[in-house]
Amino acid sequence: MTDSKRRRGLMVASAVLGGVMVLSACSDGDKGAGSADSSKSSQAQVDEAAAKEVSKARIAISPKNGSDNASINNAAKVTVTDGTLTEVTMTTADGTPVEGTLAGDGKSWKPAAPLKRSTTYKIAATAKDSAGLEAHENSSFTTVSPDNSFIGNFTPEDGSTVGVGMPVSINFNKAITDRKAVQSGITVTSSAGQEVVGHWFSNQRLDFRPDQYWTENSTVTLKLALDGVEGADGVFGVQQKTVTFKIGRNQVSTVDVATKTMTVTQDGKTVRSIPISAGSPDNPTYNGQMVISEKFKETRMNGATVGFTDDDGKGEYDIKDVPHAMRLSTSGTFIHGNYWGADSVFGNANTSHGCVGLNDVKGAGDPNQAAAWFYDNSLIGDVVIVKNSKDKVIQPDNGLNGWNMAWSQWKAGSAV
Repeated sequence: MTDSKRRRGLMVASAVLGGVMVLSACSDGDKGAGSADSSKSSQAQVDEAAAKEVSKARIAISPKNGSDNASINNAAKVTVTDGTLTEVTMTTADGTPVEGTLAGDGKSWKPAAPLKRSTTYKIAATAKDSAGLEAHENSSFTTVSPDNSFIGNFTPEDGSTVGVGMPVSINFNKAITDRKAVQSGITVTSSAGQEVVGHWFSNQRLDFRPDQYWTENSTVTLKLALDGVEGADGVFGVQQKTVTFKIGRNQVSTVDVATKTMTVTQDGKTVRSIPISAGSPDNPTYNGQMVISEKFKETRMNGATVGFTDDDGKGEYDIKDVPHAMRLSTSGTFIHGNYWGADSVFGNANTSHGCVGLNDVKGAGDPNQAAAWFYDNSLIGDVVIVKNSKDKVIQPDNGLNGWNMAWSQWKAGSAV
């Protein structure tokens, strides 16, 4: 074989081997594509398997994570869909636990009591779906601060029994600029069906009463739904409560300054006539309808606190143990026992600095005295009417004395 033939043979062999190599390479490539498809299929199976491991339970926590100015009453709540809650823990930022209540169906949880203001809380919740797979959720929020919230201090007290003249009086600790929003969150109703209307005396005082005195032996209900109500720019209510009180017998006592006598009626019948001593000509007693707002078996009365002072600035009087005293006005009008005056004063002379005095003894220990009887038979909320005095009619906002305002004027002071 010549060298040329040998070279051609080698070239053919090389070509054949090259073809084999190329075919082999193509064959290897086909095997690589099959492996990729197999890998994709395996990954899909992994994803599917992983998806099966995710709980279907969906937990929702309110308020949203990071919220501030949250309500102390209604904001905090945990709910779940497509599952049931198995564990909910709520703590303050320092780890103090907060008790809560899980609904019987396991679908919701809420704190057992109102939260504290200006406090950061953390909630961690766990739930399971029907397959037993768990879901978890966490949240943190801060409740409204005292600076950004308001409350209303109200009278009378829950569960008390009061006289027919007792208004519902609410004094807010912050100035209210949106009176309509706040008043809309308050309702006062009577079991006797009387129409009850609110009247704003100022941006911090709102009173409620009917046209006429409350019906005796009825029940009055006050509902405060102020939680979350914006009373002023950035200032929210936090109260949510219901208060009830009972109206007692209908007692109205009429003081006639001219005759120096007080006539006490109960349910329209006169039960007693009592000699009194009202304000002197220099210091007459206010006229008008006044409501007993406080009762003290004994109390101190110092003239300096209500503007009656001597040249040295000290009170014209300072009696440390005035017996059977009942407040009729914010400015210092009382109906009370008097042990320092002669017995002959009562029913015959008006000698006080504006109060209504009844005969009494020092120490308030004699139940037979007129003042003791009146004290024992009076309720906070009873009405005392003063007439025939030389002074003006008391202002409606001086004490709980809105009855001195005509019904039309009263209603005009409502924001709703």
